[in-house]
Amino acid sequence: MEHFIWNIDPTILHLGPLQLRWYGLLFVGSFFLGLYLLQWVYKREGKNPAQLDDLLVYILVGTVIGARLMHCLAYEPEYYLAHPLEIFMVWKGGLASHGGLIGVLIALYLFAKRYNTPYLFLMSRLTIPAALAATFIRIGNFFNSEILGIPTDKPWAIIFSRIDMLPRHPTQLYEAGSYFILFILLFVLYKKLSPTFVTKIFPGIFFTYIFTVRFFLEYTKEHQASYVTSLPFSTGQLLSIPFILLGIVWIIWAISTRDKPRT
Repeated sequence: MEHFIWNIDPTILHLGPLQLRWYGLLFVGSFFLGLYLLQWVYKREGKNPAQLDDLLVYILVGTVIGARLMHCLAYEPEYYLAHPLEIFMVWKGGLASHGGLIGVLIALYLFAKRYNTPYLFLMSRLTIPAALAATFIRIGNFFNSEILGIPTDKPWAIIFSRIDMLPRHPTQLYEAGSYFILFILLFVLYKKLSPTFVTKIFPGIFFTYIFTVRFFLEYTKEHQASYVTSLPFSTGQLLSIPFILLGIVWIIWAISTRDKPRT
């Protein structure tokens, strides 16, 4: 069976010692697109969008720091504890989405305190651009030929020729497509639901959907951690379970208190 061969150079162009890569372009571009979406949300709800420029900085820093630390300490702890200075070498690769989310949540808290903005309001509205950003980032992983799927003979398998000649599950595209569906779902619900209920339920929907998808798609991925446990789950699955449980509890709370005013 003929399989599609993916051999795109992850580098768009070289600027002396610097490189412009597809991943970086998609990563940063997704944050600016998210900023545009949040500005639209703020204007729609009668809030001042001027402070969002600072929010972008908070989120970028929180994402990179959280994602980097989670990758180093959860996926390759032995190596990075032996080479701690390399934790700061983000350009060498290695970002974990679970840590990125935790970093964003902390950054949002700090931003909300500084600008006296309701934390849940910020978190709930940010889920919309966050789902879109996750889509772009996984496409960036696809350009990098990373987060590889396990070999398969499925007709839609892809050969990442920069790695090897085995047809594999395009798990990056599975995730990107799933996250884009979430973006559409949240966008439609945002326009239909009351602002108060959006504030209550959107974080729960986001956590449950994103990490349930992540949990099941781990079965199509190559092992990513540098160690093996005796548990029947991968590191990515173990990190996803608390977020899934949190999301389910959050949705139950939001529905059960839908008609109660927030205090």
